[in-house]
Amino acid sequence: MLVRDLRHGFDLDQVLLVREADRRRRRDGAEFLKLVLGDRTGGVPAMVWEDVAQAMELCRAGSPVHVVGRYEVHQRWGAQIAILALKPALDGTFEPTDLHDGPPHDVDDMERDFRDLLATVQDPHLSRLLDMFLGEGSETWALYRVAPAAKRVHQAYLHGLLEHSLTVAQAVHSTAQVFPGVDHDLAVTGALLHDIGKLEAYTCEPPIDMTDVGRLQGEIPLGYYRVRRVIEDLDGFPPALAQSLLHIILSHHGALEYGSPVLPSTREATLVHMMDNLGGRLGSFDRLEKELPPGAVWSGFDRALGGGAYFGSAGTSAAPITAEDRRPSQAA
Repeated sequence: MLVRDLRHGFDLDQVLLVREADRRRRRDGAEFLKLVLGDRTGGVPAMVWEDVAQAMELCRAGSPVHVVGRYEVHQRWGAQIAILALKPALDGTFEPTDLHDGPPHDVDDMERDFRDLLATVQDPHLSRLLDMFLGEGSETWALYRVAPAAKRVHQAYLHGLLEHSLTVAQAVHSTAQVFPGVDHDLAVTGALLHDIGKLEAYTCEPPIDMTDVGRLQGEIPLGYYRVRRVIEDLDGFPPALAQSLLHIILSHHGALEYGSPVLPSTREATLVHMMDNLGGRLGSFDRLEKELPPGAVWSGFDRALGGGAYFGSAGTSAAPITAEDRRPSQAA
């Protein structure tokens, strides 16, 4: 049974993925283990109060474990799994694809679309820079192709960075042809490289987490310095073009409080920021829809969206009030 289908009182006897495993101490000094167990549709907290050392051997973050217990929804604590037993996850007793989330599109198809988009960049300096980073035989491309786009909020799975960067760049490519004054090649290059710092900021092996350098420096500075170092090694790269491209990377979060050291101050930087923000928010809808219980049309509160997400279709809501409904009756 998928996590999104669990109901209060359901008994569990199945393999789940250990998303998080945190060894802690109670006030009396005794140890306990705080877990988050889940599958591709969501995660649920669970506590281990006894035999903590043995549980730690079984419950390594990113690994499957066989869970025997009961799913409960407490009025105060919310959803939890009351664990009765933990056992090794034996091969053949579960489907790995049920545990790990992933992109909705085939990776090879995304890569073909990516190569088609790269071909639209005609500026020789930008084309050479993109080949240095994203050429098929480059070390950076090997990482870029598998890296996640985030730890939790959107595309937080392998190949998520490829999916996110491709959709943002495709949106930028299309929009740049509609609004005058936008440098298409600069904007598309910025879109493809705006999150390049995530190659150093996040781990690629499940469970996805931030690296030490990601926590200490942040993805935007890491991306800025990575791109700047390569540009400085390219003979003849125009300084003004470098400045414009680096500005896109530095400003793509759009606000100081969201981690950008500067605000978008060019058409291209503004366009990349807007499409990046849109891609991230729509990615949150994808995540919430996967976690939605059958028959539900509203998600719970989501921090990334600032509210709940609605997945109802036409005709599922109550009939709206019409002008006719508001007319005084003849009996009045």
